[in-house]
Amino acid sequence: MNVLLLGSDVRPDDGGFRTDVIVWVSLNPKDGYVSAISFPRDLFVQIPGYGENRINTAFPRGGFDLLADTFEVNFGIRPDHYVMVDFNGFVSVINSLGGINVQAAQNLTDTCAVWVNPEGMCSVGPGLIHMDGDLALWYVRSRYSTSDIDRARRAQEVIKAIFDRLVSLDALLMAADIYDVYSTYVQTDIGLGDVLPLLPLASKINDNGDIRNYVIGYDHAYDWVTYQGAQVLVPLYDEIQALLVEALSLK
Repeated sequence: MNVLLLGSDVRPDDGGFRTDVIVWVSLNPKDGYVSAISFPRDLFVQIPGYGENRINTAFPRGGFDLLADTFEVNFGIRPDHYVMVDFNGFVSVINSLGGINVQAAQNLTDTCAVWVNPEGMCSVGPGLIHMDGDLALWYVRSRYSTSDIDRARRAQEVIKAIFDRLVSLDALLMAADIYDVYSTYVQTDIGLGDVLPLLPLASKINDNGDIRNYVIGYDHAYDWVTYQGAQVLVPLYDEIQALLVEALSLK
């Protein structure tokens, strides 16, 4: 099963939004592993019916179907399902877990909201960092001192921390109850009937730790400024295809 995990920047006072976090998660029950591939929001791709634009503009224009079409046209792969959460839902999910422990690969120092740190500056990592919802949201979204590609890497660290926390709370035994609670925070086309057959895989991953992480980075794209003055990332399709073959075991 291939699922897109999406983080949207929708706000209550603004009807528009973009999916600024895009992570392709491939669940492989037969071989017992999960692959996670982060796609930077600024990736400049062909959006069917709309021409070239950032990949994060596809879902707002045509929903999951258009984003799925965009992946198929550009990369030859098509997701089965999606899970999307906005800022408030993201914070609520993590706080409901009592926070998460994120293994930060690098230090991140950047400005942050005063309700995260009254001094208006946050700094975490490297190492294992306990985060509440607000700190985790800053960690995922912060980009003024780093790149869009680095932000994609941090999103994967947070997703893994959420998975680890769920497993530690015996979520596998409470899947139905957790699904009911979190369905109020997220938008998805995945039903409980889709989740239950995957629980043995979650248990297996908890034992073997086989989560394979990939990020579309500067080996797979390059910076470019459009004629309208927008900073984007232009895909190197051969390099991305090679990464997908490795990540998804495509033959």
